[in-house]
Amino acid sequence: MHVSRLWFATYVTASLLTRSITVAQAPAPAVQPAILRSHVFSWQQLTVKTTAVGQLSAVVNLPSATFEKFASHITTLNVGQASHAPHRHAREEFIIIKDGTVEVHINGRTQLAGPGSLLFYASNDLHAIRNAGTTPATYLVFNFETVATRSAPAQGAAAANVPGTLASTVFNWEHLAVKPTKVGARRDVVNAPTVTCHNVECPVTTLHPGETPHASHRHPDEEIVVVKEGVMAATINGVTKRGGPGSVFFLRVER
Repeated sequence: MHVSRLWFATYVTASLLTRSITVAQAPAPAVQPAILRSHVFSWQQLTVKTTAVGQLSAVVNLPSATFEKFASHITTLNVGQASHAPHRHAREEFIIIKDGTVEVHINGRTQLAGPGSLLFYASNDLHAIRNAGTTPATYLVFNFETVATRSAPAQGAAAANVPGTLASTVFNWEHLAVKPTKVGARRDVVNAPTVTCHNVECPVTTLHPGETPHASHRHPDEEIVVVKEGVMAATINGVTKRGGPGSVFFLRVER
């Protein structure tokens, strides 16, 4: 089964391919939930709610053609605040830092990450995030569950040490190598399997004004595109939609 890609105009893209695994099937719900289709979640149209530590905007919480569950929200932390204590869960998680500087906790170790950096939390690894800067810190969160999530190692991905899978990692923006292209530039972030996905592919693309990375196409991956800077226009099934910084484009699998 295939899943998705993440993108950041400058934009990030990630592709995820789910693992196939035999597990006991849970009873089907009486009412089947809606399936997430291709959609643009515009930053300006998101509802912002005040929390005890900052702000929260819900983006989506639905199954998709290839994810059993796909959830996304945007958190803003006030200076010195954390969203929660270090915790763990079986679903894997990507975080993209939009603004500010955060302290990332992974299995007892901490490191700093700034705007443009990406965080990956592998299944059941202990993790947390705190605003370690002098201004509010805003980041986008993407959680996903696949069939393989049900059998993820309870002791955590790091302790299980599953060969060949992506470990919980901070991809610091300043350390990403920039490769010039005919239409702009590209930063390759990761291209590797995880505990619950066959593969995660994530590049960051920068486009010169008016340029496009490729002609209209389709593929078996689902794709998440997050706009970091500028305004991006995407044509989805003949309809063109735009989004500025912080906007999320979800492009569903084409069969």
